[in-house]
Amino acid sequence: MSVDATLHVPRPSKRDAVLDWLQMLTGAGLILFMWCHMLLVSSVVLSPKVMDAIAYFFEATYMAQVGGPLIFLTFLVHFALGARKIPFRAEGQATILQHARMMKHRDTWLWVVQAVTAMIILLLGAIHMWVVLTDLPITAAKSAARIQSGLWFYFYLILLPCAELHVSIGFYRIAVKWGFIQADGRSKLKKLENILFLTFMVIGVITLIRFMALG
Repeated sequence: MSVDATLHVPRPSKRDAVLDWLQMLTGAGLILFMWCHMLLVSSVVLSPKVMDAIAYFFEATYMAQVGGPLIFLTFLVHFALGARKIPFRAEGQATILQHARMMKHRDTWLWVVQAVTAMIILLLGAIHMWVVLTDLPITAAKSAARIQSGLWFYFYLILLPCAELHVSIGFYRIAVKWGFIQADGRSKLKKLENILFLTFMVIGVITLIRFMALG
């Protein structure tokens, strides 16, 4: 390959490395938050009183008032960092899809799915966080009333699989990209990712049904 043919390819800089690290760290933080959030909200399946007690703890310690906005800020920063690599123009998107079809590479398609779900989560996730954080305190009855009204149930039926897909794929890609898992361990990690996705999907659907059943 001639020197002229490579002149247009930008070399990675220290700034790019720092931004990649920030993207990974904010992503890892949001993955842990999402898993904890799902487990805490699903406590309503055991009893609305259990969920209310947990919510009261976060309110009394100001973790909801302080942590909520911080999570929202982390969410926006993570999207901004990830958006650096997402093509927003139609021709760029068409090229990505063309290459994915041509390469038939599973991890490339996982990136495509993650990019698409990121767009959906940006809109629906921001709406969800805004509605919750502007209507504190959180209670099981209040959450149930919201889900039972209007189109909120269908709203969460869209947000839930997108969020869990994005989180499980993100978990897999962080482990692979940053060398926590070597090539020979990818198949086991992919199975773990699938198990995590299915587990949290089942928990999420059961939780939605429980909210719909609350009086």
